[in-house]
Amino acid sequence: MADNKNNSELYDYDEAIRNELPDGLLCGTDEAGRGPLAGDVFAAAVILKPGVVIDGINDSKKLTEKKREKLFDEIKDKAEAWCIATASVEEIEEINILNAAMLAMRRAVEGLGVKPSLVIADGNKCPDIPDTDVRSVIKGDALSASIAAASVLAKVARDRYMTEMAEKYPQYAFEKHKGYGTKLHYQMLDEHGASAIHRKSFLKKYYDKKESGQQ
Repeated sequence: MADNKNNSELYDYDEAIRNELPDGLLCGTDEAGRGPLAGDVFAAAVILKPGVVIDGINDSKKLTEKKREKLFDEIKDKAEAWCIATASVEEIEEINILNAAMLAMRRAVEGLGVKPSLVIADGNKCPDIPDTDVRSVIKGDALSASIAAASVLAKVARDRYMTEMAEKYPQYAFEKHKGYGTKLHYQMLDEHGASAIHRKSFLKKYYDKKESGQQ
């Protein structure tokens, strides 16, 4: 019962905002992969069709991998429009992870093929999207169906990408930790050093501690 109630509240939240808009075109956007030590950062943008309910949509972190995978295809099938975009490791290193995440969100929104009247973005910072109204929503992936749908697309797409990277760099076991700073990941870094897809700036403190004997 709780899941159905939450699902309904997410749609009610979007509907209330959609009713304020001249054409009802509300877009949710979210990112995945700000925290990992390796890999691109992903973002997705989703415009849901009014009145179409996708059962089980929620913040991707609250869903099992199996449920996210099922929802991934259903969201793409039933959405008015959707787009998944990335910012590369090189861009993360050049402009920092926050700005890279904002860049990926902007690319996702601009790749929709439909111009939304309003974009609601998860978090306390908005991507800068020219000629588009954008509103930040703190904990938006737990409040808005559109943002939650975007969080699922971004998370599944990034997990699949890291599984592909595991085939290219099998020594790091990316398929197990998806690039996050787990004990196993640090062990692999100690054994093999950093790869081409590691975010070197994220590893600086770790290596500094090792060199000083604190690790």
